[in-house]
Amino acid sequence: MTLETSIEFLKGIGTERAKLIRNVLGISTVEDLLTFYPIRYIDKSKIHKIGNIAKDTEADIQLKGKITDIQEVVYEKGKRLSAKFRDETGTMDLVWFRYTNWMKDAIPLNQEIFIFGKVNFFNGNFSMPHPEIEVDEKKALQGTLLPVYPGSEKLTKRGITNKLFQTVIFNLLKDLPNFIQENLPDYLMKSMKLIGRLNSYYFIHFPKDLKQFDEANRRLKFEEAFFFQLGYGLKKLHQKTKSFGNPFPIVGEYFTSFYENNLPFELTNAQKRVLKEIRIDMKRSTQMNRLLQGDVGSGKTMVALLTMLIAMDNGFQSCLMAPTEILAQQHFNSIKELLQNTNINVRLLTGSSKTAERKIIHEELENGQLSILIGTHALLEDKVKFHNLGLAIIDEQHRFGVAQRAKLWAKNNIPPHILVMTATPIPRTLAMSFYSDLDVSVIDEMPVGRKPIITAHRREKDRLSVYNFCREEIEKGRQIYFVYPLIEESETLDYKNLMEGLEHVMNFFKSYNVTMVHGRMKPAEKDANMQYFASGQAQIMVATTVIEVGVNVPNASVMVIESSERFGLSQLHQLRGRVGRGAEQSYCILMTGDKLSKESRTRIKTMVATTDGFKISEVDMELRGPGDILGTQQSGVVDFKKLSLIEDSAIIKASKLAVEKILEQDALLTRPDNQMMKQYYIKQYKGKNKWSQIS
Repeated sequence: MTLETSIEFLKGIGTERAKLIRNVLGISTVEDLLTFYPIRYIDKSKIHKIGNIAKDTEADIQLKGKITDIQEVVYEKGKRLSAKFRDETGTMDLVWFRYTNWMKDAIPLNQEIFIFGKVNFFNGNFSMPHPEIEVDEKKALQGTLLPVYPGSEKLTKRGITNKLFQTVIFNLLKDLPNFIQENLPDYLMKSMKLIGRLNSYYFIHFPKDLKQFDEANRRLKFEEAFFFQLGYGLKKLHQKTKSFGNPFPIVGEYFTSFYENNLPFELTNAQKRVLKEIRIDMKRSTQMNRLLQGDVGSGKTMVALLTMLIAMDNGFQSCLMAPTEILAQQHFNSIKELLQNTNINVRLLTGSSKTAERKIIHEELENGQLSILIGTHALLEDKVKFHNLGLAIIDEQHRFGVAQRAKLWAKNNIPPHILVMTATPIPRTLAMSFYSDLDVSVIDEMPVGRKPIITAHRREKDRLSVYNFCREEIEKGRQIYFVYPLIEESETLDYKNLMEGLEHVMNFFKSYNVTMVHGRMKPAEKDANMQYFASGQAQIMVATTVIEVGVNVPNASVMVIESSERFGLSQLHQLRGRVGRGAEQSYCILMTGDKLSKESRTRIKTMVATTDGFKISEVDMELRGPGDILGTQQSGVVDFKKLSLIEDSAIIKASKLAVEKILEQDALLTRPDNQMMKQYYIKQYKGKNKWSQIS
């Protein structure tokens, strides 16, 4: 037998059962069965007394006593079997709703027995439905905690019970030394105080006590985290040694002149720190791969521009790719404005760029006159050829597929340095796990003079006071957003909601100009309406989530989010980031219905309590799970059997540090004491590492 052996060859399973288990639980091999971990444990080592049972007892318990009388009770819907069970401290009822005559006759009367099951408390009495009955004391008092495995009614009906899994796995564990070898070096197990791999499987299925369970649980979690990190660590080393990059040793005239004469505000310490990290990376002759995280409005664009100026000082071109035309346009406008007193050539290339414009861009790119190109996916077209691309910046990374990013690499013989920017802060445990092969920089400070946005929760009954507050803000010369949710199931309904909302707003704010933006509009119409609002001619914009990324109107100080319970946390946070871009105090008002689900209440409460994107992302991960946060393409990434990215951040951190230390001392894993680990990694993960392409 090996780990790859099909479970149909195991005693007690066979072909038919194997097929059913595979369909229902996805278990097909011996290895699958070994890693089919219990969801809880039953403790049969203790005998409880009826007189000592607490009313709120949750766990199944074992009792010793006698069944005195049995009777059939007939009632409207059928019949049930009822019995009295006594010990020296009291009496309880036993009840069976499903039974056969054979079972009724087999129940031992007036004989010392053990019963086991869940106790209910009703009308002042204890009862136990469908108890397990055992006559043999040795069998009843098991020395270990007994595992309870995930199951289903479909399986139970076919005789595939928890008892069957217990027996099959118990027998399997006897053969364990034949096919389980240690995969972690001794020195690592000692320093991390980990038990051996063999014991971890024995103890996770049949622990004697909670201490054994905890030891096994910790070992198995660490192992998962460790090999996951090892894959990333080796990939990162490979990138650093094999992926050549153009070194940028010079910080010259372009950077210095802009920094001294054109910088509109003092950089925050966080921006300075991040720039330093980028500088160190780009000095090397290996390709930079860095993830830049920063909250909405933390100044990532400024860092991106200064990085591009370093590329120019070293004689290279840069490009910045954004996921939407609106966002590309916004980057272009702000970078162009920052560079207006310089002679630096910046252009914009999107799907709607005219043929004449494209012609100029292509020519200037190829002859090197164009230093900075900003655009959308249009940058990836084969026609777009650079003279010497040295830096590629990608905004909102999770919206781009791997293949698209690889196309950018190929735009130069030596791949450009890569800087990935995201305004959706990723929880630290997630960044530690899934971006281990990227170096992560974080801007965790807002620009000086920015006031934190005040967020409030209001219900329908408060609508008039919300409208009056908006009117006061407009009177002060500010502008307002009203945002409506977009739920794809019913575009017609969404459109209707939006139109009704527009009507409401126009009726109340009759003396002001109102404009609207939604997904059905043609790009030109959308841009015209946004421009109308951005220029200050319209005081109010009614929009769908189209504006989640896009508009930058420093004068807009209030955002009212309608039906905010229908939005996800990260979306609410992104939307809120559209206000608070000027020096004035800004507000975000979350409108909801009166009835809120528990999850919606948590989201709204979190939004009101904090503007810290990292804290918000942690809550978001607890609510939605890690897969969703990484974006749908990557929802399959979190298939750890034991490790939880939400609860096990300490283990993830420890495994990451352990890997870094090992690879620092033995990068190719050639030392004799690292051989088992290396062989296991190659066999299990090499070529299978489905996460290896995420960056």
